Amino acid sequence: MKMFSRNLKNILKESFYMAIDAIRQNKLRSSLTLLGISIGVFSVIGVMTAIRTLESSVASGLNVFAANTFVIQKYPEIVIGRTEKKYRNRKNIDYYQYKKLKDRAKLPVLVSVSEGSSIRDVKYKDKKVNSYVELFGGDEGSIRIFKTFIADGRNIAPDDVRHSRNVCVLGMDVVDRLFPFTNPLSKKIQLNGLDYVVIGIAERKGEAFGRSQDNYIAIPITNFLKKFSNKWTSLSINIEAPSELEYEKTRQEAIGVMRSIRKVGPGEENDFEIVTSGGMIETLSGFTSGIKVFALLVSVIALVVAGIGIMNIMLVSVTERIKEIGIRKAIGATKQDILTQFLMEAVFLSEFGGIAGIVFGVGAGNIVSFIFNIPAVIPIDWAIIGLVVCSVIGIGFGIYPAWKAAQLDPIESLRFE
Repeated sequence: MKMFSRNLKNILKESFYMAIDAIRQNKLRSSLTLLGISIGVFSVIGVMTAIRTLESSVASGLNVFAANTFVIQKYPEIVIGRTEKKYRNRKNIDYYQYKKLKDRAKLPVLVSVSEGSSIRDVKYKDKKVNSYVELFGGDEGSIRIFKTFIADGRNIAPDDVRHSRNVCVLGMDVVDRLFPFTNPLSKKIQLNGLDYVVIGIAERKGEAFGRSQDNYIAIPITNFLKKFSNKWTSLSINIEAPSELEYEKTRQEAIGVMRSIRKVGPGEENDFEIVTSGGMIETLSGFTSGIKVFALLVSVIALVVAGIGIMNIMLVSVTERIKEIGIRKAIGATKQDILTQFLMEAVFLSEFGGIAGIVFGVGAGNIVSFIFNIPAVIPIDWAIIGLVVCSVIGIGFGIYPAWKAAQLDPIESLRFE
């Protein structure tokens, strides 16, 4: 057993150095072959890393929603290509529809409303926010739906909504920029030149989808609609079910009530969207599945071409080393020893390209994490699959040259010039 282990170790070591020599002696051919393998592995690892990064970001981002919630809105979460016109032509969801739904739906424990836009003209005395801030119109339930808590002061109250008061709740990013050393409660800030009294400060939430969740100002939804809306403004209605068991029943009730309010006829499709956490994940999976298939096709083509390159290199190597093979056989090397040596050389050649593809693929895929400021991802499972595939490519395309080398006659080989 020890003898076998020592022989195997020697064969692997020798094969490794032989593979290095093969690369040195056929630099251009070897480089193109290794490049082909690297591209094949790179395309899959790079895409899978980027997708894993996005999926990780989405999973963490979905935590911004409270449990058992869904949203009714005009547009789906992701709009692709020409389908945008279909959704744009739908009627807007307005405040009247929200009130009707809130009155008629009996199962939800909470029905709230929200809508947002970007605003840049935000001031407090001589301090000014120099970048865009999300201006968020909502009611007393909006904070709860998005799992936000008030750190100081109070939330938007029903009376604030009823009387359309100029009051606001600040996210911590806005507090940091306008009130670095001062308590903002009861202070007046200016939004597009209009005075708003700060009534509350929201707890810091951090980032989701690579963006800060604290860069916002919340005002009563009625105030938002009067002073910051336009003809394209369409509200989002946020609904919370009593429990997971009653989630589907609550969703179906809300759909039925909304269809009635918007006068959708029997048999007609909904002219609004139900956005759920699971639906967002399914949408992302559908969006990325085509990219995965394309990456796999590119990878297969590149790996087959590279495999043919490996076979070519190994056949050249066999021809150049006929005399060496004859000497090895003359001193006792068996056909299996020769076969193993050349197979190992082919596998090592393939693995060199595979390792390079994995390293560059992980690096390129994590550019997404850098752009969206989210944690990097290393797809260990796909890296292992990549190495296994490279070994299979090496064996599959190296078996014929290795077999040809093993079949050489030692006497004829020694005579070869």
